[in-house]
Amino acid sequence: MSVIFERIKNGVITENPIFVQVLAMCPTLAVTSSAKNAFGMGAATLVVLIASNIAISLLRKLIPSKIRIPAYIVVIASFVTIIDMLMQAYVPALYKSLGIFIPLIVVNCIILGRAEAYASKNGVIASLFDAIGMGLGFTCSLAILGVIRELLGAGTIFEIAVMPEAYKPASIMVLAPGAFFTLGILMAILNAVKLKRNKDNCTLVEHDCSRCAVGCSKATNA
Repeated sequence: MSVIFERIKNGVITENPIFVQVLAMCPTLAVTSSAKNAFGMGAATLVVLIASNIAISLLRKLIPSKIRIPAYIVVIASFVTIIDMLMQAYVPALYKSLGIFIPLIVVNCIILGRAEAYASKNGVIASLFDAIGMGLGFTCSLAILGVIRELLGAGTIFEIAVMPEAYKPASIMVLAPGAFFTLGILMAILNAVKLKRNKDNCTLVEHDCSRCAVGCSKATNA
């Protein structure tokens, strides 16, 4: 149970793929112009991540180390093809909106990175929840960006009007600069919160400055 909680917390908070590791910036900045697109991309990536992690964990002892990366890409590409065909069949409007970014999940560094760093070295259950954690972290981050950008740029959330009629949408928020502004501001806020928390924790470590994660006046004076 502790492994499950630790893996999910790691993906959603500790090593969040967007706000902490700053991975997959291309789809992050491109598809978050609306909450619907952001959530759709996150869900598709989550499914591929779970399936590929399970498959690679099961096959990890059968794949020769010299060809492991090409083998991982083949596994990931197979699941991406399935998702691509399912989305094209059942959610054609979303599929058309996301466009080339669905096939490009194959080269998403989050998926290949988890395959190499975790699934290839751990059992199926741990790999499953590692994928769930990272996938949820990616999906939630995209959804947050998508909601903020759509709200400010169009006055809607999931295409439902929520702002008063007098509100004038800031169209820049649904363009490329809006993606950079939103991501940068959110990362700055999260880093400020993390820095404050680390400084607060520093005072609780029995004044042992060697264990302090960040600088503080006590450590500086020492």
